[in-house]
Amino acid sequence: MDKHNLTVLNEFILTGITDLPELQAPLFGLFLIIYMISVVGNLGIIILTKMDSRLQTPMYFFLRHLAITDLGYSTTVGPKMLVNFVADENTISYYFCAAQLAFFIIFITSELFILSAMSYDRYVAICNPLLYTVIMSQRMCWVLVGIPYLYSTFVSLLVTIKIFNLSFCGYNVISHFYCDSLPLLSLLCLNTYEMELIILILATFDFVSSLLIVLVSYLLVLLAILKMSSAEGRHKAFSTCGSHLTVVVVFYGTLVFMYLQQKSSHSFDTDKMASILYTLVIPMLNPLIYSLKNKDVKYALHRTLGQLCNVFS
Repeated sequence: MDKHNLTVLNEFILTGITDLPELQAPLFGLFLIIYMISVVGNLGIIILTKMDSRLQTPMYFFLRHLAITDLGYSTTVGPKMLVNFVADENTISYYFCAAQLAFFIIFITSELFILSAMSYDRYVAICNPLLYTVIMSQRMCWVLVGIPYLYSTFVSLLVTIKIFNLSFCGYNVISHFYCDSLPLLSLLCLNTYEMELIILILATFDFVSSLLIVLVSYLLVLLAILKMSSAEGRHKAFSTCGSHLTVVVVFYGTLVFMYLQQKSSHSFDTDKMASILYTLVIPMLNPLIYSLKNKDVKYALHRTLGQLCNVFS
């Protein structure tokens, strides 16, 4: 295989989810519905938590940023994937591929640490309720989301620039439905050990550190709940954590499935299945989980819809 300079390569070919023609139309319809529900749900959360006066608390501040990251990485992947179902050729330009990888890393990494910030918020609310408004000040909330955004941008630029500054060989077929780091590494001409090591270290640090914050926070929450004498107080404490715990289990469980597989069982096919879950399905589920289990969000939605009906009636 001849080696080509990266400036010669101006596009990649995405293999997509499947190459079976009879599945293209049904899958397009399914993923279009999933993506539209995700967009409507996450935009709804963003608008409600921004406009409704009763949702101006740290908990909903973090929920709004969770919705932003969900909307961000699902939109980074979803529209292009849908176009590829109906396009004759599943191509993606060199620079669009780089941009897709960069934005995907930003949003997916930010989500990890926003979920850990939400667990810390629940810890403070249950274990230090009298100091909650002091500890979780507006400044602190912005620090807890600002640092993840800055850090994830740094990681994204580091990985993306290093990959796209290396030479790609003539083979430009990406065995995925979007530009991800591991499939791109398989197209590089040079030894990718150093790049794989960097990605492994960063992914491990992000995953372990954010999960550790979640686990420690909820361990302390559990200990505090067990010390409560009131059954009503314990139920209320559990209910405030239920939605976030559900989201955490689904999200981290999917990442465990994808990244902590043994190398012997690792394949791009399993990557695709896991990627569908966390790029499209989870962003759709998160707003549903929070809206179905959260009375404040449901009341805010009813009030907003009522106001809209009054305006247009």
